[in-house]
Amino acid sequence: MDTDVLRKKDDYVKTKFKIPYWWKVVLAFSLGWMFINANKYFLNPILDNIGLEYHLNNSQLGLVNSIFFLTYTIAQIPAGSFSDKFGRKKLLVIGFILYGVLTGISGLMAGFTGFLVARAVAGLASATYYGPQFALSSEAIPAKNRTVGSAIINSGSGIGIALGFILSSTLVLDMGMSWRIPFYIFGVLTVLIGIFISLMVKEKKDMKEAPPIGTAESEEKVSVLSLLKNRNLLVVFLVLFCSIYGFTVVVTWLPKFLLTERGFVGSEVGLISALVPLTAIPGALLFSYLTDKWGKKKPFAFILIPIAAMALWATVYVKSVPLLIIALVIYGLFGKIALDPLLIAAVSENVKQKNYGVAFSLYNFMGMLSSVIAPFFTGLLADLTGSMASGFYSAVIILILGLVIMMFFKEGKKNVRV
Repeated sequence: MDTDVLRKKDDYVKTKFKIPYWWKVVLAFSLGWMFINANKYFLNPILDNIGLEYHLNNSQLGLVNSIFFLTYTIAQIPAGSFSDKFGRKKLLVIGFILYGVLTGISGLMAGFTGFLVARAVAGLASATYYGPQFALSSEAIPAKNRTVGSAIINSGSGIGIALGFILSSTLVLDMGMSWRIPFYIFGVLTVLIGIFISLMVKEKKDMKEAPPIGTAESEEKVSVLSLLKNRNLLVVFLVLFCSIYGFTVVVTWLPKFLLTERGFVGSEVGLISALVPLTAIPGALLFSYLTDKWGKKKPFAFILIPIAAMALWATVYVKSVPLLIIALVIYGLFGKIALDPLLIAAVSENVKQKNYGVAFSLYNFMGMLSSVIAPFFTGLLADLTGSMASGFYSAVIILILGLVIMMFFKEGKKNVRV
């Protein structure tokens, strides 16, 4: 009798305090985003050091980021389709670990051509993460928590970018280490996180969903063209393009802008640049919570986008250091990372679950096209005008264009969940 009571009590405690699976998914994918983005951006504070060794101008330095995002973007849609067909977790984990290995290899390259090739292949490997990750997380997170869950996952991006900025600027600019050292450090850490994701995340064996009652559903997967014909999806894709363009200009060129045009030195560059991704985290959590609560996205987009545009303009216009910091904090709170969860939730509500992989890959493909264009184009403008301010102003114009496009998003009185 006592044994039965103890066993029941033990089972009750285990059940009561068991961590929900979707929490584990959120933790694993948050860490994944942390190191995906740390690896993308940690080299930006040390671009001058890379440029000195390879004898590069601003346009060529922009090419370092553009070539990575070019291969990353091209591989998005195929990666999403392959993941839906062959297994999302398998493709994600293999690509993530390979991404870490290639990050380390990038630091070994003696010549600029070899360095570009390594970065290009790393971009291909990292493309296996986005679509499969959001497909797996959307599958695991309850619908009522989806926007908040996506915001928490996305917060890993901000932490990772900040970590990359601070660590690389401290090691290289303050401590005088070789610019290659951060490549080795982040390469090893990324491989370890890939293994952690493999252990934590599960994948449903059957990814098919039943058709809605009273409807007939074709066995064929949705086509890319049909997704682009969906008005709301197309609007979301274009708004994301505009949002990521501004964000890419900031995270790529802000460290060099602070060094060359505002007189900051050493780890100050990394710390100030890190304000944008770090302050983005509470903004993303707050607006995603409000969106989940009120079931509306369009009104919040009309708040976030114009404030982000004004803050980005102020970043290069003001001369005062305190005002510059305030502008960066405001851009972080209202900028791209705060807008992301709203757009991600909008995609999940406009496509069937079995097509999440290709839908989210197309979403990221359309958005990341701007990451291909922005680094090189901003560097080219800097070479032509002698100042990076022109590149930042171009980002402001594109953000305003995104606000205009958002006007065409159709949203009913009540938000409809998948």
